[in-house]
Amino acid sequence: MSHCPLCHSENLACFHRDKHRAYKICQQCQLVMVPDEYLLSAEEEKAFYDHHQNDSADQGYRRFLGRTWLPLRERLTSDHSGLDFGCGPGPTISVMAGEAGIAMDNYDLYYFPDENLLEKQYDFITMTEVIEHVADASALLKRLDAMLKPGACLAIMTKRVLGEAAFANWHYKQDQTHIRFYSTATFEWIAKEFNWRLEVIDKDVVFFTKLAAISS
Repeated sequence: MSHCPLCHSENLACFHRDKHRAYKICQQCQLVMVPDEYLLSAEEEKAFYDHHQNDSADQGYRRFLGRTWLPLRERLTSDHSGLDFGCGPGPTISVMAGEAGIAMDNYDLYYFPDENLLEKQYDFITMTEVIEHVADASALLKRLDAMLKPGACLAIMTKRVLGEAAFANWHYKQDQTHIRFYSTATFEWIAKEFNWRLEVIDKDVVFFTKLAAISS
């Protein structure tokens, strides 16, 4: 890996190594990444996801997603439409939204791969436990930016890097499909780069609001 998959800087440094993988950190945007040689194939990745048993009727799973959905719900009306990006095999936030009278589409690379949805624009997009799985961070965020209307909210749930010492014993990195790790500093870099406003909502939830373009 010669450059950062988020900001494309070549200023990478060794961050950590465990018995499974090495990890690097970008000195510009602070993204922590797994080098490409450790990445799973698409087939291996899907086989892992196929074991997920998420169910919209599972109250524990609903409570988990509620840390993202409930504060987002307070900002929405029935006129808003959204997308659950990376909804997995058992879409749940869209079900919770429907119960509140709010329409949502479901997109997932493996389970709901309707590429037409990626050409639409939305009032809000949720991405819960997804961003850490996506190798090309820059392409993902550019795609999301194009899909957000001005003033729209992008709600991201992912556990954040808290430093090298905490990372060493962090259970989150043990998942071999987790390959990109974000810190508050990384999210601050993203906000500045995309002209988004960042709000830290919870220990693993951040909201971005797409600001209106600055006229020249």
